Amino acid sequence: DTPWWPLFGLRLRTPRLELRLLPDDDILAVCGFLGDLHDPAVMPFERAFTDQPSPEREQGAFRHFWTVRASWRPAAWEAAFAVRLDGVTVGVQSLRAHDFPAVREVETGSYLRRAEQGCGIGTEMRVAVLALAFEGRGARWARSGAFRDNEASRHVSKKLGYRPDGIEVKAPRGPPAVSDRFRLDGNDWSSTRDRWPSVTIEGLEACRSWFGA
Repeated sequence: DTPWWPLFGLRLRTPRLELRLLPDDDILAVCGFLGDLHDPAVMPFERAFTDQPSPEREQGAFRHFWTVRASWRPAAWEAAFAVRLDGVTVGVQSLRAHDFPAVREVETGSYLRRAEQGCGIGTEMRVAVLALAFEGRGARWARSGAFRDNEASRHVSKKLGYRPDGIEVKAPRGPPAVSDRFRLDGNDWSSTRDRWPSVTIEGLEACRSWFGA
């Protein structure tokens, strides 16, 4: 942790998980499972980075996460969290916003290595960043999106109370694919908060202003 970059001291803890802003050691860990995130027959991501061969795929991950750090501004930021289970990095959960002080809206994205899929970890890691957004930083809305064949992501959004919010057409592999948008209102989050895992937020005071006044 450092006073010059207090974001590295931010921690989100749930009953099973710890989330922290990705240091380089966690980027290395993430690179170890980028080829094991989904069935190669489908593409759940808007950018088909998992189709890249190694080492281009891993080099791209470093460039992406370093760019996320370097471009951080209070009005426009992306928090890329390493998701750690029993001390092992098993996924990435992002929370991003543009013009946050004015619009109070965030968007989430995530991936999880296949060995941990299907046991509620995807829900728990999204709950962690939603708690940061709504309870820690006063967001009004959270958005997410998922292709029609990405049932796991769609299930998490519906379970947490997101509502349909239109569609987008993407082309991660060339042919067009429909992505459904989902939106969660802060009031709906508050009314169902006791259904979801507890979240402890540590180190927020030192970097509160980094997320926008």
